[in-house]
Amino acid sequence: MSERPTTPAARAGLVADTALALLAERGMRGLTHRAVDDAAGLPQGSTSNVARTRQALLELAVRRLADREERVLALQDLPAPREGTDALLDALALTVHRALTQNRDLTLARYELALEATRRPELRAHFDTAGARFRTHLTALVTALGSPSPDRHALTLIAWADGLLLSCVAGSYHAEPPTIPDIRADLGEIIEGMLGTQPAPRNAPGSATPS
Repeated sequence: MSERPTTPAARAGLVADTALALLAERGMRGLTHRAVDDAAGLPQGSTSNVARTRQALLELAVRRLADREERVLALQDLPAPREGTDALLDALALTVHRALTQNRDLTLARYELALEATRRPELRAHFDTAGARFRTHLTALVTALGSPSPDRHALTLIAWADGLLLSCVAGSYHAEPPTIPDIRADLGEIIEGMLGTQPAPRNAPGSATPS
């Protein structure tokens, strides 16, 4: 690390980002206060000053994860449904592809925290609150598209995305993630089934490129 953070907020951000990186690299057992200090290049005890207990460190990681995933997914910046389903599908496909590729480690960290939350009720509340941001955005989106059952359809889209991410980040498809056109085709078929519409296909390679 070239220079140490000079404010409490900057140090907390560094600790949280390092915790997420360790979760992706080493799993839950590899996340300790000492390991964060070492990986972040901080003096021993620095992480404990930010998050005194392991529970506090995990909560800090969950909050940071939610902030970073919100920036990656950027659902609030997607084209409005009134601009056409095709533009929306292009943007959604690009968003999912970023999570699979450029932000693979962040996705791995999320799965580590999700599994830990099943064993720690005190962490579950924080994890669910963070996840509600995405669910709220997506429910509003499918409502605007004209879904007759937005809560159910939002769950369907989330379940599809989670299944795809798990299979292609940590599962048997990890070596061959789908292309942006493939992801767009899947999304088009799902939304067509929900709404009874048929978005125009985007089959040509390079129809969208990661930013």
